[in-house]
Amino acid sequence: MLPSRREFMKWSAAGGIALSLSRFAGAQTPSFLDRETLPGQGVAHPSAGRVDGVAKVTGAKLYASDFRAVDLPGWPSDTHHALLLRAPDATHVYEGLALDGLAADARPQVVVTAEEVARIGVRVPAFYEGDLFCPIGKTPLYLGQPVALLLFATFDAYDRARVFLRDNAHLRFGAETGPVAGGNYGAFRFTRVAGASPEAPDVYSPIQEGWIRPGFFEGSGRPVWEPLPVAEGGDYVKGARFGEQIRAELDKPGAGTLVLDRRFETQSIDPMFLEPETGLAWYEPGAKKLEILLGVQSPFEAAEALAHLLGEAAADFRPARIDAQFCYVGGGFGGRDHTPFPLYMALAALFFPGKPVRLAHDRFQQFQGGIKRHAFKMRSRIGIDRASGLMTAFAADHELDGGGLANYSPSVAVVGATAAIGMYDVPKVDVTTVALHSRGVTAGSMRGYGTLQTMTALEVLVDEAAAALPIDPIELRRRNALKVGGRTMTGNPYSVSVRAPEILDKLDAHAIWRDRAAQKARARPGVLVGTGVACASKDYGTGADCSLGSVSIDAEGRIAIHSDAVEMGNGIGTALANRVAGHLGGRADAVTVAQVDVFDELELIKSGDPYSITQEEQDKAAANPRWVPEISSATSASIGAHVGTHAAAEAARVLFRFGLWPAALAIWGIAAHDPRAKQHAEAYWQGETLVMSGLSPLPLKAIAAKLHAMGGVTGAMAHAFSRWAWAQATFDIGGDEWTADIDALALRRGAGGFERLDRRAVAFPPADYNRIGTSFSSMCGTVVRIEIERATGKLTIAKAYSVLECGQALVPEIVLGQSQGGFAMGVGYALLENLPLYEDGPGNGQWNLGRYVVARASDLPLHDLEVEILPPLSPREPPKGMAEVVMIPVVPALINAICDATGHRFQSLPVTPEMIKGVLA
Repeated sequence: MLPSRREFMKWSAAGGIALSLSRFAGAQTPSFLDRETLPGQGVAHPSAGRVDGVAKVTGAKLYASDFRAVDLPGWPSDTHHALLLRAPDATHVYEGLALDGLAADARPQVVVTAEEVARIGVRVPAFYEGDLFCPIGKTPLYLGQPVALLLFATFDAYDRARVFLRDNAHLRFGAETGPVAGGNYGAFRFTRVAGASPEAPDVYSPIQEGWIRPGFFEGSGRPVWEPLPVAEGGDYVKGARFGEQIRAELDKPGAGTLVLDRRFETQSIDPMFLEPETGLAWYEPGAKKLEILLGVQSPFEAAEALAHLLGEAAADFRPARIDAQFCYVGGGFGGRDHTPFPLYMALAALFFPGKPVRLAHDRFQQFQGGIKRHAFKMRSRIGIDRASGLMTAFAADHELDGGGLANYSPSVAVVGATAAIGMYDVPKVDVTTVALHSRGVTAGSMRGYGTLQTMTALEVLVDEAAAALPIDPIELRRRNALKVGGRTMTGNPYSVSVRAPEILDKLDAHAIWRDRAAQKARARPGVLVGTGVACASKDYGTGADCSLGSVSIDAEGRIAIHSDAVEMGNGIGTALANRVAGHLGGRADAVTVAQVDVFDELELIKSGDPYSITQEEQDKAAANPRWVPEISSATSASIGAHVGTHAAAEAARVLFRFGLWPAALAIWGIAAHDPRAKQHAEAYWQGETLVMSGLSPLPLKAIAAKLHAMGGVTGAMAHAFSRWAWAQATFDIGGDEWTADIDALALRRGAGGFERLDRRAVAFPPADYNRIGTSFSSMCGTVVRIEIERATGKLTIAKAYSVLECGQALVPEIVLGQSQGGFAMGVGYALLENLPLYEDGPGNGQWNLGRYVVARASDLPLHDLEVEILPPLSPREPPKGMAEVVMIPVVPALINAICDATGHRFQSLPVTPEMIKGVLA
């Protein structure tokens, strides 16, 4: 049984607009929440496997693309349609629409342009700064910038227009201006000089001194990295001087030091999630209510962005309430995190009042406007002591093409830079990075998030160094691998397990690596054989991660879970069910995700920016027991298992300790003063039966019935915040002090509602932890054997092996699936996928899967890919994020294998058969 809820759950307010989710009251049609709650109405919960498995294979409506207006109780039944037109030119002045060629039965009823949007007074949220639509008389900021939104009464009219406008000129352009110039999106320098011994403090590091940025820039927007002899920028000058000393040592190495200086380039690609961006919205002008249905990775941010967008709009366009519904996401890979799509969905409804509107990209439109992976240009230098094989110094310079809007470019630049030395312990490091504006399609968050680019360049460089020394490639990595307590390039150690040596040993012992020479010798005539290896360490988390979760149990022992985490193919619903079952014995009968509206009872408030808040500001705000640094965060940065399930797990712990355990004691007849009453940690579940030494086993159903009869704690709701460590708070629960890794708690007793408990004490992670950059990390290694046809350059992956560690694997089958999917994405990135950055690229609106090639079954070793998941070091080791790390080493392992086969080391991606054939001629 689901927890009872008020009819309207107001969970936030921004710009005077209430943000909420309505509980529909349709008698025949299930409410949206009922549809999205799994296992589903009348479906028995599975004892194993995915909780959403039955719903998915039987075609239940779960995704935004599944829904039409008729599916939503209370909505008008007819669905109307919107089409977003984008500019294929970013070097000429835009002079307006040319829709004369549209047939009468393909004409839009409403056309929304920059002028209409300016007239109603919308505000663009800071994250999306820039014109929502290119105004007439301006050169578009970037290829793919929207110029108009067309609204149609019928699908037939929309479809005719969509097909016609794809292949016919419909925009007018005038004078050539060249691309719009823009400043860089962010420039940073990360420098570390270690102390004389591993135990000694660093001479200089970002965690000690803070992050630094250059103070001066060229006219092009590129930074001046040299420390200038001026008074300004003293903090930068200090770090830059250490950085220049490291570079000087690499410029003039001693005879005993090998120095390699190489450049590497990576390409722009598309996330290629299966479901293009889609949404539905309906604005009721009489009630001044905007209802919107979306599939995004960041529900809370999307709703806040909508409220900001419309918070000061003209009266007829300013809703009093926004009811946001969030669906399952048909693939994300980062590309649906902070996407501007919801802004256009809302505008479509507001300019077509009273009519439900659907905005659904086809694949052409998704290529033209969807967020892309950043193309990188990198120069890397590494110094290695010839005698010991130890890395002595590393320096790199990164340039990212961010496209037309900033989006996450500054953050991607930072994460890529701080990952530039991978899983290695290097005592002297200096990395500069700059994210540049361009006229390309906007780049932003995508699986790997900058680390895929920088660690590919690193692992190819390490392999070349091994050949030059010469040292076995795995042995070179083993000598330099980060150990427990070793410091990253920002100067902090990881606060989780570090298993690099174990992963390297596994790779070294595997038959693919062990038999590489014999396989090369047995190559068929006309075929070249090569073997490559690579490793990666990928952070998970952002430094401002949140988790919201509630767990309740009814008198029949049925468990219900609500969470704000988003299901996007990551299996988060199943992970929630399995993690909670570890505390409560039973697997949930109802699991609802992407819910940010069911936690009102916590009465949370926030203020400031969790990334830039000072310690003084945080301490002052924390005096309010309702305050938290952030309320809800996107499901991104591989936080699903570690963060997404955390609050629900903590709520389950509370429910067991203060609900099920007292009920079990009552059944056993154990009094409160009996010593056994304090031994809850010694009880354990065997299936749905609670076992305690010396006492009769108790079925969960019997305990739940007793619990409800007693009117005890039948539900718990929690919020948690992590800045590279969990916030901790203490609560008074029935006279007992309870301290946990949460900062807000509400309890439900019997069949009543949730009531918030004020925390008695709280410790938020220090504000200075923002300097860390990363504290959580998982590791993975991959070895591949390839075969290349000498005559054609065609490459076949004969065998592959990946080994990874992810702490406690909540759903091993999904970890395996993520690993296999990551391997396929790595193959596509290394060998197949490529988007030209500018006029020939996706911004011209002509790209689809006929031109853009992704990895198919024939490109993969379907029956010869082995994935090994290392068991946790301890039963108490928490789950770690792993969805990104499993992809990263695949790319450099393939490039290294190509070099082993051909003798040529490629320095750009993708490596195509034509390129390979060219070096074999």
